[in-house]
Amino acid sequence: MHDVRLVVGLGNPGREYDGTRHNIGFAVVDRLAAQWKCSFKSKARFAAKIAEHDRLWLVKPQTFMNRSGAAVQAVMGWLKLEPAQVLVVVDDADLPLGRMKVLASGGSGGHNGLRSIIESLGGEEAFPRVRIGIGRSAPVGTDIADHVLGKFAPPERTAAEAAVVRGAEAVECCVMRGLAVAMNQFNRKSAEGEMH
Repeated sequence: MHDVRLVVGLGNPGREYDGTRHNIGFAVVDRLAAQWKCSFKSKARFAAKIAEHDRLWLVKPQTFMNRSGAAVQAVMGWLKLEPAQVLVVVDDADLPLGRMKVLASGGSGGHNGLRSIIESLGGEEAFPRVRIGIGRSAPVGTDIADHVLGKFAPPERTAAEAAVVRGAEAVECCVMRGLAVAMNQFNRKSAEGEMH
């Protein structure tokens, strides 16, 4: 085991948001929970659903995307973790559908969930994240709320499902082999996939 102890998938709670582009972070941690045979339990005091596997915690904040930081901060406090031990899985409209980037740190990139976490951590940006491309339906600078809250169109579903699988593999690599290995393996593979 390397430094990551907490994996946070970002999304919005509620059945109406299942399968939306914004909830791809939830889909990744759901896949990991299924693979690891652990189940999520609602923890009202953290406003989150939490699953435990071998001293590693999976978390789905239940605060809605733009308030994700409150849940993340509460769970971090309970587990006494540093930001570098928290891996966040998040959708990224600036990456083409299925493209992925594993990063050691960075700003919010305009993502409300990441912005909320950074604000809750007092401006701390040094937590790793797996950014999964969902594509963009409108030019940069325009409102894409309908796009991110929409479900993947039928022609996109195969790519979206493959992205969830690769996202889960990237998280496992970060946890078992370390962030540097995951960045080398998955950032390169993602770029190569885009060229073919």
